[in-house]
Amino acid sequence: MSKNKTSVSPELDTPTDLPQDGVDKISAALNTVLADTFALYLKTKNFHWHVSGRHFRDYHLLLDEQSEQIFGSTDEIAERVRKIGGTTLRSIGQIAKLQTLKDNDEAYVPPREMLRELMNDNKKVTAGMRKAHEVADKYEDVATASILENFIDAAERRTWFLFEASRQEGGNEA
Repeated sequence: MSKNKTSVSPELDTPTDLPQDGVDKISAALNTVLADTFALYLKTKNFHWHVSGRHFRDYHLLLDEQSEQIFGSTDEIAERVRKIGGTTLRSIGQIAKLQTLKDNDEAYVPPREMLRELMNDNKKVTAGMRKAHEVADKYEDVATASILENFIDAAERRTWFLFEASRQEGGNEA
């Protein structure tokens, strides 16, 4: 491995055919995606726990399903970073430094606003995954690109469901 590789302990220096510059850039992009994924997971669970109103059951179940899917992607993203020889997140503090999504600590958020906020956050996560995909493409890292393609599709599905669930009664877009 490259002599410039200071961020990875020799014991964790996974061999790869990717250039060190590629490992560093792909790992950085994936770690930002991972931080946002954890932030989105926690916000989705927060809203799942605190949703109220006449559509409680539907929204509660939707957000639970989505949070499970979001959390399910975290291990694959982190393990991909390790497979290419990078290091990944180690703490909540590191997530807080890297995340681009805004937290929502409000005591009460109306259900429709919850859904719209999560819809927009899923769109931001999708955009971050597309950027990471561009980096992976630059270094011909097809495995990372492939994983991201599946996660982009899943995030777009979540966005669609949140959009439809948050529409005003009568069919008009919000």
